[in-house]
Amino acid sequence: MFPHRLTDTRAYDIAQAMLAGFDLHYRLFRETSAGAQARFERADWQGQQLAQAERIAFYDLRVNEAVTRLRDEFNVGALSMDTWQQVKLHYIGLLTDHHQPELAETFFNSVTAKLLDRSYFRNDFIFVRPAVSTEYIENDEPASKPTYRAYYPTLPTLHETLVRIVDNFQLQRPFEDLDRDVAAIIESMQTAVHQPLSEWRLRANFQIQVLSSIFFRNKGAYIVGKIINGFTEIPMCLPVLHNEAGQLIIDTALFREDELLIVFSFARAYFMVDIEVPSAYVQFLRGLMPRKPRGELYNALGLQKHGKNLFYRDFLAHQRHSSDRFRIAPGIKGMVMLVFDLPSFPYVFKVIKDFYPPQKDTTREQIKGKYLLVKQHDRVGRMADTLEYSNVAFPRARFEDELVAELKHFCPSLVEEDGDMLVIRHLYIERRMIPLNIFLQDASQAGDREAIERAVVEYGNAIKDLVAANIFPGDMLWKNFGVTRHGKVVFYDYDEIEYITDCNFRRVPAPRNEEEEMSGEVWYSVGPKDVFPETFGPFLLGHPGVREVFMKHHGDLLDAAFWQEHKARIQAGHVHDVFPYEPGKRFASQRQGAGATP
Repeated sequence: MFPHRLTDTRAYDIAQAMLAGFDLHYRLFRETSAGAQARFERADWQGQQLAQAERIAFYDLRVNEAVTRLRDEFNVGALSMDTWQQVKLHYIGLLTDHHQPELAETFFNSVTAKLLDRSYFRNDFIFVRPAVSTEYIENDEPASKPTYRAYYPTLPTLHETLVRIVDNFQLQRPFEDLDRDVAAIIESMQTAVHQPLSEWRLRANFQIQVLSSIFFRNKGAYIVGKIINGFTEIPMCLPVLHNEAGQLIIDTALFREDELLIVFSFARAYFMVDIEVPSAYVQFLRGLMPRKPRGELYNALGLQKHGKNLFYRDFLAHQRHSSDRFRIAPGIKGMVMLVFDLPSFPYVFKVIKDFYPPQKDTTREQIKGKYLLVKQHDRVGRMADTLEYSNVAFPRARFEDELVAELKHFCPSLVEEDGDMLVIRHLYIERRMIPLNIFLQDASQAGDREAIERAVVEYGNAIKDLVAANIFPGDMLWKNFGVTRHGKVVFYDYDEIEYITDCNFRRVPAPRNEEEEMSGEVWYSVGPKDVFPETFGPFLLGHPGVREVFMKHHGDLLDAAFWQEHKARIQAGHVHDVFPYEPGKRFASQRQGAGATP
């Protein structure tokens, strides 16, 4: 129960100090995000990637600073629980007119979790549910940008309106031919609605709403909005890129929810976007992608700590409304990770084992370092995002006995039974996908050659996208990749990944004599970072149908020269383009297909 009176004068000062820590965090976070436009305009791709990685670290730095300040200035270790309740009440009061109250509540939880024993994690001490509404928050300052801008074209003025929408962002670099690109947008719009614009029946409510800040990621800038025609709403996303001459082009136009879901995929890096009121952006984006969980939208905006908080609230709600049991995840068991799932919940839970087979020369800290690398790196739509948690309490009765036995055998240092709860001290949570080996096995049994071909082509594309992002997967077996509901192949086993630039790609030396040629052992020297691509084949291509497709589309992956060339380009400072849409969607591809000069 909350106290009826606010009697401890320290409580208000502590609440103010905690909110000051959050405000500093969000100011620095927003400054870095706002700087993305200037980096995009001057084509500073390495700077964009560095800022992306640095921004992820901001949150934990500010949390640790807040913890240190509270311990040093207020001796919080000696505070009573009654005082902590008063701190929370004062904090709620301070958030009344705040523009990021939901993020500030999560910051409060993060600081409190470092200061209090987990036995105190109850509703009275942390924000299990939001205490401050995020509905209809707007920045009312005169110089501020609204969440979105609305434009009201007629059909004759649609072209001019789209030009004005793009011009209003004031990108400080000229377009190659904006009128040409806008004409292509309008043509794509007609295709999306399966109707010539001349036949559109414009309602009284015809408008285009566009979020006021551009979304920056890697080498792209994304204008995001929607077209409203009466009761019909159509999502809109316009990717802006640099051409080879350094001029700007609108690369394509996306008008379907599924296309936006891929742009905002959990397997892609977080966006850089300047936002004063995050909840308003999330509400707008949910209108475009209603199937996307709010937590994943906060993640996409780079606010992954709050996204993680929302995910956990959803997870607790799911447990209350389900009765199935956690089990060992289907598929081939991993050597370094124990993986389990809840059949009714579309995620998997991964726990690092305490010991590994001899061929896995690694440590828990090294594995955690690999997962952090992926979190901070450009995931190019090919590496699943992970949510990392500590001290997660599950109802013991919801666990199958076989799973508990496996956890206690392989992960005894991370598992504790506390009354009727099973506490796991550290785990990762990822979106569940169909393991690629199981997908191929099922397609083979069904005789579905088309599904096999699509999956194998996607597998090779996934590896090539990872190479473009300077990532060598390490273990390229089918079981380490999954198939999403959109048919995309995504990598999810990170314990052996390396930077391409840290690897030494070699051809297998020719045997010098008959003894070496007939030897069943490796007769040549192999360094710790040496990779021999031609040796991938025997492990991957046992199935004749798979081999045929792979060699047709991706045989170059078995050639050391392919890897060496990409390594050299990356070392020379080249940043590859990896598009969150099919190459055939690009306006340049469509012009080439029509015989025009690209």
